[in-house]
Amino acid sequence: MKKISVKNLCFSYVKDEPIVKHVSFNIHEGSYVSIVGHNGSGKSTLARLLIGLLAPDDGEIYIDDELLTNKTVRNIRKKIGLVFQNPDNQFIGATVEDDIAFGLENRQIKREKMHEIIEKFAKRVGMEDFLDKEPSRLSGGQKQRVAIAGALSLGPEIIILDEATSMLDPKGKSDIKELIEEMRKDNPSLTILSITHDVEEAFLSDEIIIMSKGEIAFKGKPEEVFSNREVLKSLNLEMPFIMDLKDRLKSEGINVDKSKDLDEIAEVLWPLK
Repeated sequence: MKKISVKNLCFSYVKDEPIVKHVSFNIHEGSYVSIVGHNGSGKSTLARLLIGLLAPDDGEIYIDDELLTNKTVRNIRKKIGLVFQNPDNQFIGATVEDDIAFGLENRQIKREKMHEIIEKFAKRVGMEDFLDKEPSRLSGGQKQRVAIAGALSLGPEIIILDEATSMLDPKGKSDIKELIEEMRKDNPSLTILSITHDVEEAFLSDEIIIMSKGEIAFKGKPEEVFSNREVLKSLNLEMPFIMDLKDRLKSEGINVDKSKDLDEIAEVLWPLK
């Protein structure tokens, strides 16, 4: 089932200077898709178009086969949770609990039910022991976990992560990547769209769409996209570490199956030390 369908989408902030040019793609329910590109590629503008913060100059966006318009945007937004690059821009409450509660209060959820929901999703992202803490005192990774808890508490069918790991240290990035995998296991029908320039993060997704100068330059499965060195070079993108490592091992005569992850590769390498 198509969860998101984009058809011939065009958008410009300034007339005759298009930021998004004739973009078309489909995202199916339960899939994890990454849109990759450097700054200025149009990927973050695309995220804002998908939730109706911007209106396209041309083209159409469908969510569950419903056309996104001024009349339908409010209903469609109820299906989408958005997590921004800088979680500080999303915080409203004085404590973690207050912040997760904000969206629920806008939905007029009853107080007793609200507390149950807050505890459920704080625990789901590993922040149940921080409910009385001030968001400003949390680490970057913890802040993003709270932002994701707030989005998940509203029961979205789609989560859009707009550069959600770009400001995090390696530990924070690893935590969020693990959390994405946990979310998918807990709710297989949840559709995840990650807007990112992090190829390591994108490698974990089901499908990758590479944006360049407002257009789709390449799309496909991670192995397909990142095995095309010519495309990566032309777009100034690096190969994910795990794929680069596999290629280097093969060049040394060490055969590593494509399905093996980094932990399995480490087991292969360990006896060679």
